[in-house]
Amino acid sequence: MLIHADFSQRALVTPDQHEWTPSPMAGVERVMLDRVGEEKARATSLVRYAPDSHFARHLHPGGEEILVLSGVFSDEHGHYPAGWYLRNPPGSAHQPFSVEGTTIFVKLWQMQPSDSHTVRIDTNDAAAWQRQNGREVCPLFSSETEQVCLQRLAPGQTVVAASANGAELLVLDGSVAMAGQPCAPGSWLRLPEGDAPSITASAQGATVYLKTGHLSRTALTTSSALKA
Repeated sequence: MLIHADFSQRALVTPDQHEWTPSPMAGVERVMLDRVGEEKARATSLVRYAPDSHFARHLHPGGEEILVLSGVFSDEHGHYPAGWYLRNPPGSAHQPFSVEGTTIFVKLWQMQPSDSHTVRIDTNDAAAWQRQNGREVCPLFSSETEQVCLQRLAPGQTVVAASANGAELLVLDGSVAMAGQPCAPGSWLRLPEGDAPSITASAQGATVYLKTGHLSRTALTTSSALKA
């Protein structure tokens, strides 16, 4: 299965384009934002758990990154309400579930083989935020190949995505505009190497998830080799 699989091209999925499809587990649906592969895939998705639904215990050979968007996401390691950021490194395993229901943003098979970091950050904690370049930033992860953060933007502020190696953005609150294209909450954008359009917060401001540096040819080749 190939969905937005040409990483040399810009990709944009707005909420009106979300197509929820069943997963192999009852009560769990997903919107596939990009995907290379079938069930074992390099994938970026929105995943929705109905109340009292679960996924079978499984391995993450290529790692897993999660941002909880609503409800409470759980596994045998803990319970994570909306706003929690999780990283499960390559080789980790868990059995996720949700009692009340949840929607999460998930990235699979996109970590480097050397990434051994387990990360748990509550982005609702004011102490997790700092002031950078005139805006509030919540750093989530940083390595030689990727930088991940949340940014809170005042009206008219631009997203700081200073990377020649591609960027990816999910609008969490408020809205932004990219080259005149409005992007409401739930909009997902992926920018290839060298593509740096102006992305500006609307009149109500915006909060966005931002990942940069991970779409270089070297990083993509390495994560593909891990999956092989």
